[in-house]
Amino acid sequence: MIIKPLIRSNMCINAHPKGCAQDVKHQIEFIEKKFTTRNIPANAPKTVLVLGCSTGYGLASRITAAFGYKAATIGVSFEKEGSDGGIGESREKTGTPGWYNNMAFDKFAKEAGLDAVTFNGDAFSHEMRQNVIDTLKKMGRKVDLLVYSVASSVRVDPDKGTIYRSVLKPIDKVFTGATIDCLSGKISTISAEPATAEEAANTVKVMGGEDWALWVRKLKEAGVLAEGVKTVAYSYIGPKLSHAIYRDGTIGGAKKHLEATALELHKELQNDLHGEAYVSVNKGLVTRSSAVIPIIPMYISVLFKVMKEMGNHEGCIEQMERLMTERLYTGSKVPTDENHLIRIDDYELDPKVQAEVDKRMATVTQENLAEVGDLEGYRHDFLATNGFDIDGVDYEADVKTLTSI
Repeated sequence: MIIKPLIRSNMCINAHPKGCAQDVKHQIEFIEKKFTTRNIPANAPKTVLVLGCSTGYGLASRITAAFGYKAATIGVSFEKEGSDGGIGESREKTGTPGWYNNMAFDKFAKEAGLDAVTFNGDAFSHEMRQNVIDTLKKMGRKVDLLVYSVASSVRVDPDKGTIYRSVLKPIDKVFTGATIDCLSGKISTISAEPATAEEAANTVKVMGGEDWALWVRKLKEAGVLAEGVKTVAYSYIGPKLSHAIYRDGTIGGAKKHLEATALELHKELQNDLHGEAYVSVNKGLVTRSSAVIPIIPMYISVLFKVMKEMGNHEGCIEQMERLMTERLYTGSKVPTDENHLIRIDDYELDPKVQAEVDKRMATVTQENLAEVGDLEGYRHDFLATNGFDIDGVDYEADVKTLTSI
């Protein structure tokens, strides 16, 4: 079938198999070029487990570890495969972007002679933890880097069976902000109602540090964490203008719990394995969820314009390459701020960048949006997350929904 992007309420609901594969290839090529002349430190990761490996920062982390450091990788994600329109189905349906990303990663890793195992299933379940433990033992390997990049709206408690759902809402009062239609560029205003106490607590259950801690402790008990293991989870802080909806909202509450968990895990790993646990605060990027958050699309559009002009713009793969090579694996102590956070959002929150962003945000109108902000760049990144608008792909060609390349 010929696949065109299907956009509904600022969300793309399909994916292009070849586009996803080509995007993975571009990221691999970036990393291989970066590491061509790079000296690899003695403590570079050799066995890496990435939880939430299929898109965004998780995928970029896995690519960096595998194609940069030549590490063996195990990836876990929960994705939906494509359908060929067989019996009982009216037409072909595409899988999720992550499904095709994982297929492409596995193919390229095999071609490069890299050990890679990918699990498609519920990362929150004890069954998946056991599958990973059994695989590590079969491979005769121990994890020396665990990346926690799970992003989900639902979590089933593995012991009680309770279903928790996360929400992205402010606390105490309504938050209203401008947004941008990803295709037309039209500016409109949307609002988010405040969360209930139960919604806020449930969001922490889904996106806080509880599951990360479960993974670390189960792997440690099973004896499959290496001496000196590092583990890192990802967070976002962002500018003050977004704090009411994000940092001080339900998601921010979950991220604060994640950060507190890092301190607990760091102490445990230091005592048991001379290991380390961190949260890396990353840059704001276009994701499938950020497009529907009030103020974020406009902010990111303006931010991208400013950072590209200043020469310090980064995407997922650039951020993860810098995290690995300039923070986690430098041969010396991992640099953190006073709260034990790794700050890869330093370019975004540079005072010069934020001053220019604030200046432009105050002047944005429908008429000057394309000049003040990077509307085309925002639109490209929005489509690219689902495999569209990728260089080197023929979008008029027939493709199969069950394969990626």
